Formats: sequence, structure tokens, C-alpha cells
Amino acid sequence: MSEKMPGNGISKEPLISGATVETKPKRKVCVVLVDRANYGRLKPVLLSIKQRDELQLQVVAAGTMVLERFGNPVQNVKNDGFNVDGEIYIELEGSTPATMAKSLGFAVVEFSSEFQRLKPDVVMLIGDRYEALAAALAAAYMNICIVHIQGGEVSGSIDESARHAITKLAHYHFPSTKRSAEYLVRMGEHPESILGVGCPSSDIARMLVPSITSELVNSTGSGATIDINRPFLLVVFHPTTTTYGGERKQVEEILQALSKLQMQTLMLWPNIDAGADHISKAIRLFRDREAPNWLRTITNLSPEHYLNLLGRVSCAVGNSSSFVRDAGYFGTPVVLVGDRQEGRETDEHVTHVPPEASLVLQALRNQLRHGSYQPSTLYGDGLVSGRIADGLVKLEPYVQKRLHYIYDQEAEDQHGHARTWNHNRTRRVERHPSEERRVVAR
Repeated sequence: MSEKMPGNGISKEPLISGATVETKPKRKVCVVLVDRANYGRLKPVLLSIKQRDELQLQVVAAGTMVLERFGNPVQNVKNDGFNVDGEIYIELEGSTPATMAKSLGFAVVEFSSEFQRLKPDVVMLIGDRYEALAAALAAAYMNICIVHIQGGEVSGSIDESARHAITKLAHYHFPSTKRSAEYLVRMGEHPESILGVGCPSSDIARMLVPSITSELVNSTGSGATIDINRPFLLVVFHPTTTTYGGERKQVEEILQALSKLQMQTLMLWPNIDAGADHISKAIRLFRDREAPNWLRTITNLSPEHYLNLLGRVSCAVGNSSSFVRDAGYFGTPVVLVGDRQEGRETDEHVTHVPPEASLVLQALRNQLRHGSYQPSTLYGDGLVSGRIADGLVKLEPYVQKRLHYIYDQEAEDQHGHARTWNHNRTRRVERHPSEERRVVAR
């Protein structure tokens, strides 16, 4: 007599000499990494996937992850013991809106080739980068189930549109906050497609072992020597693509405020979005003209080293989303500059100001006087990655998406069409209406 193995639908015969046991194939989960922030938030998820016997991890690196001028962050992935199954080059130089659009097109082509080669069961994406949107388009048109982390959030820049577009292409979701989960349902996503709530970067923050040293910080980049045992600032400022052309003036205002404060400062170079070259040029000109003995610029840090810095810095300045979500976990004071994160949920550690030197300086001084805030779990409790891995094991992949609020479980539509559940637990029209209600084309 055979018995049913729990949860997998495969019969298991009693073991006899020479018999073999059929096992369920592992579910292949392809995680797409497109920049250093992606990896910083997904690293604990990669670890959780590797630890699950039911899952097989695949990693594809693209975007600035594979570019030398961004510190080749893919090497951090390999150094951490992960196998990188594919590296693709998609970025067209120029940092203009046109080159971003063309890079997205190249990315769709390249991701399609990688997905065809790797044949994943599920593609996992995070955030709102245009490279992630390209991966979502490729996966959706190849009938591959998509899981999206950090959907339902609100912000400025083109990221706002890209994030919601990925949501509508994704089949399952893991939003970072309760409000984001509510917004997903209001966008027509089925409540059962939401696998859980929380940002996985909180897991790294929870398990963080203090390991950053002044020697390590000063071994990379150029400029002043930073003593992290004394008060210092961390600055990250990316372009806001929907106000392309204004980013140089904005970063000049920040640099003017920093120059008046003259506190030792660690500044990361911007991402590759349209306008990034303008920001980089402004920083270089400022550095050459002012020769600041308080400023050091660096390209890349590992996720642990970056969060170590974020956890001990006196104040963070700029418009990185990490200042909103990750800094809150440490209670680090933040001066959030400009509109890139407009509308995003923040806790009390964030002071939002326009890119004007006097206002940035005033906010900086106020935050430095205040000091650290109470740690916040708005974006996660530090136990998120295990819940994501559980969701990946339990989910049922499907292809056809539908607007949840159109398919009410009990009601018929105004034409009398009866509906039934389909395999992904959404409603679909199944039976024809009565003959007299049909509209005949003439």
C-alpha cells in the first residue's frame, strides 16, 4: 500500500531492496541583482533560499553590479559564497533619459536570453529600478511567475512609475510595510498574493556585528582621512530623473551646506540614473576648487560595512532610500533632501528639506543636536528573510493575472455572467449568458 507524502502529491512506496524513491524537483528561484543596494537588501534572502531544501537558488547580476567604475559589486556576491549564474551588460553610457530608456530595452533582450537558458520557476525582484522593470517584462512575457519585494510604496522620480508597473506584472508580493500592503490591494492585487510584510535589509541590521574600522574606510576612495571614532556624516545623493537637469544645482547646494559645517564627511558616488554624470562632475569640481580636508568620496561598500557606517554615523544626508528604511532601524538622524523619496513612509528620525543650502545646514545642525532616535521597526523586524523563503516554498506559481476587485466571489456582473475560481484563486467568466442577453454582431 502506498502512502501520500505530505504536501507534494507524490506517492511513496514502502522501501524494499533495490527500490527508488521519487522526489519532488527543487523549485528554481532566480534572484535578479541590479545594483549595490539590491544586494544589500537581498543578501539575507539569498541565504534563506540556500538553506531551504525545496528551493534551488539562481543569481543573475546586471546593471551597475557588473561595472568596474561602480566597484564591481558582483565580486562581493561571489566573495560571500554565492554562485552567480549569469552576468549581463545592459547599461548604455550617457546618464540621460534617452540612454536609460535604451538600456531598459537592451535589458529586456538580455534578461530574456538568461531566463531562457536558466529556465527558472520563479523570478524574484526587489524595488523600483528600471533594470528590474526590464526583468519583470521579460519574465512576464515568458510566462514565468514573478515575486516582487518592496511593492506598494510611494516615492518621487521615475521609480514611482517603475515600481507600480512591476507590481502589475508580479504574481506575488512581499511589501515592506502594512500601508504598502494595503495599497497593493487597492491597486487590484489579490490579498492572498501578499506573502508577508517587511524589508529583508532589517535582517542584516539585526544580526550586524560591528566590523567597520577607520582603516577599512580609508583603504578605498580618495580624499580626507576619516576617523569613524569621531562624529562624521554620510552623504548619498542620486539624481531625480523626473526633474532631469536640476540635479547639479541641487548637489551644489548640499556641498555648500557641508562646506559651512566642515565636519568630516564620507560621500558615496551616485547611481547610474539620468543626471548622475552631472552630480559626479559637480562633486569633482568642488573637490578640485575647495580642496576640502574633511571630505572623502568612495564608490562601493559591502552591505555589512555600509550598514555598519549607517548605524554609527552622526547624521545621514541626501536622498537614498536606505536613509528612510535602514537608518530608522538604528535610529540614525537623517536630513532627506529633495523629492526623490517624496511620499515614502518615514519615522521620526527623518527631517525632509528642499535642496537649499541654508535649509540643509539648519536641518543638519538640528539633527546633530538631537542625536540618535529610538530604533524603528517600520520597515521590518529583522526576521523577514525566513518568511520570504517560506512563501517561496508554499506559493503556487501561475501565469494569468486579473484585477482582484473586479472578480467578486459572490456577485454576477450586470450581464448575468456566472464566474468560478480559476487555478490562481481569481474569478473568471466561465459560462455563457442566456441567448436573449447576447449581442449579435451584424
